[in-house]
Amino acid sequence: MGSPSAGDVRDLLRRAARLLGDARGLVAEHDRATAEVRAALEPLRARQARAELGAMPVSRLKDVTGGRLRFGALRDAGYTTVLDVLEATPYELQRLPGVGPQTRWRAQSAAQRMARATAVSCVPHVDVGSRDAETGALLMALYRLVAAGPELPRARRAADTLARRFGRLIPEARLLRSRLRRLLSGSRRRGRAETAAEQIADLLADETATRLLLTQATTDLLRPPPGEALAWIDFEVRAADYHNLLAELSAAAPKDRAAAEGFLPEDLAARVRAQELDDTLRRVSLRGYQAFGARFALCLRRVILGDEMGLGKTIQAIAALAHLHARGTTHSLVVCPASVLVNWLREIESRSTLTAYRLHGDERDLARAAWLQRGGVAVVTFDGLRALDPVPEVGMLVVDEAHYVKNPRALRSKAVARWCGEADRVLFMTGTPMENRVEEFRALVDHLQPGLSWQVEPGDPASRARAFRRAVAPVYLRRNQRDVVTELPDLVHVDEWEEFGAADAVAYREAVGSGSFMAMRRAAYAVPETSAKLERLRELVEEADGAGLKVVVFSYFRDVLAAVGAALRSPVHGPLWGGLDPGRRQEVVDAFTAARGHAVLLAQIQSGGVGLNLQAASVVIICEPQVKPTLESQAVARVHRMGQVRRVRVHRLVTPGSMDERLLRIMQAKTALFDAYARRSHLAESTPDAVDVTDEALAERIVREERRHLAETTDRAEPAERAEPSAPSASQAPGSPSASSASSASSASSAPRDAEAT
Repeated sequence: MGSPSAGDVRDLLRRAARLLGDARGLVAEHDRATAEVRAALEPLRARQARAELGAMPVSRLKDVTGGRLRFGALRDAGYTTVLDVLEATPYELQRLPGVGPQTRWRAQSAAQRMARATAVSCVPHVDVGSRDAETGALLMALYRLVAAGPELPRARRAADTLARRFGRLIPEARLLRSRLRRLLSGSRRRGRAETAAEQIADLLADETATRLLLTQATTDLLRPPPGEALAWIDFEVRAADYHNLLAELSAAAPKDRAAAEGFLPEDLAARVRAQELDDTLRRVSLRGYQAFGARFALCLRRVILGDEMGLGKTIQAIAALAHLHARGTTHSLVVCPASVLVNWLREIESRSTLTAYRLHGDERDLARAAWLQRGGVAVVTFDGLRALDPVPEVGMLVVDEAHYVKNPRALRSKAVARWCGEADRVLFMTGTPMENRVEEFRALVDHLQPGLSWQVEPGDPASRARAFRRAVAPVYLRRNQRDVVTELPDLVHVDEWEEFGAADAVAYREAVGSGSFMAMRRAAYAVPETSAKLERLRELVEEADGAGLKVVVFSYFRDVLAAVGAALRSPVHGPLWGGLDPGRRQEVVDAFTAARGHAVLLAQIQSGGVGLNLQAASVVIICEPQVKPTLESQAVARVHRMGQVRRVRVHRLVTPGSMDERLLRIMQAKTALFDAYARRSHLAESTPDAVDVTDEALAERIVREERRHLAETTDRAEPAERAEPSAPSASQAPGSPSASSASSASSASSAPRDAEAT
């Protein structure tokens, strides 16, 4: 390549200088906007730090001084908190009996160090119920950055790169503007100038697109700030975006980095951190733990992302897909339940520049042909995957709600296994890798790395669980909300104990006598006009109506939801159930979210707990305890997740002295098993075998125990009546062997049956 002419160089430098000016302009506006946010943060941080110090016992100062502080005299004199010591003057402290100059100095130095550390780590919580002026000022400052949209971070990075490189290259290339100066300069200097000119030309290759990116971002930042009322409204709509930005500008790390990295071994975590993550095709900012999750999927190639519900597993998957496509991958595939297919298409198109194809419905063949020809991300249901032949060019297979394929003999599991064998990378996503048995978890791991999870030596339950977690560390990453999301409002669980009414009790005894497990579960709603549970549900909904809050009502049974809908005077949306078309399902959720003020959404818990974002609600009512604790936790997590701005209250309706109590105990045992193997927490003091039961066996056991319980109650309450001619025969009595046998057969067949059939 020949040396450029002086005229060409002058033109090149003019263009570079103009683009450099655009870059510096964006940097200046962005710095100004972030400075305003940090200034607005200070009073809130100081207020929160003061509250935290006021709750810290004075004994905590001993930790900071390495145990060298004798704080007994301080406590005896009424200095009970760190804040008390911090706000005291040296004179006041030194006058105290038993407090000399050294103790006073150590106490106040320790309090000051704790105050600084607390202030730095504070990320103020935005409470929509307490709209003070200081928080309003912060939201107005944040609004400019949030409203600038998802392209702002990319524009800022581009501006920084241009400012740094043009700042060095332009002075070096100026030598070439004059033929005389070029001739008089040495060959080495002339060579550097020519190299600089070539690099400037490379940076200007996409000049038009880069200028558009920079000028649009700068224009967005120059918008006048909104009024405080508008800022609060926008915060409620886009709370997750505000909190993401707030955490970033507060330089707030997770409470525990090890927890944010899923307690991976340090050597493995270091490998993941070193993994690059290209954001060229991504249109959303990631939190630190989300970026780590995307890197984990890219670095280790075939993994399970098991984050607790509400932490953005979909965003992490899209980040991994965007990286791969930016680096040359042409085709990727997402497999998901039909109920969340529409949501996946929306998320891919809004969170990235990738093209998404819907391989479902009447136009699936046309969509498949377009996907194969043009590339992008295809989205297909589990049923649709069975009819889809694997293609070798798929760079990543993403399987959402991967616990659907825990049974290796199921047809959908076999279809997923076939595709796992073809795809270069595989990402399973599930917040519930096991629901009843450890073997369910092993089955998922075997899809990715056959035999890995079976390499566990025999031993006691605690050591087996630890060994299992070590074995699956290279394929399993899980983080919990309490460890990585600091801004979530409180989650309050309340069990609403309601005694059976007369009609409820009759319906329950009949259900127990017939051995129908499902009828027992919903007997409390058999006579809606006199149902005690339904009356309490109405009261809870009326309370929410008075406060203008939205409510989600979950039940396993469609007929229970129908009874609830008929009993309420509130605006009711739904019900959502398994057979509802995905498009219609999303319409129902959108209408509920858009409703002004109070509204109620009815949903079957087994379908409403999957793939929904329901942050618009802040009250959850569960009509009956569930057989699987994951059903309840998933459903609640659809409401209590990133983006929620109000305290969430969960009301579970339970009847004392009934199978409800037995289900609650069994749920606790199943949760303990999950904690030991999949949640990464302190081991539960229980043997996995004790709760390793099928739903069918559980149903049989509960029916049997309830028959025995009711028979004993009858024996105590009506000893004389059991001899009357009208008493049931031995073959019909609730506690008889033949009835127990019938119970087993009935419950075994009815327990797994889909509720929509009832």
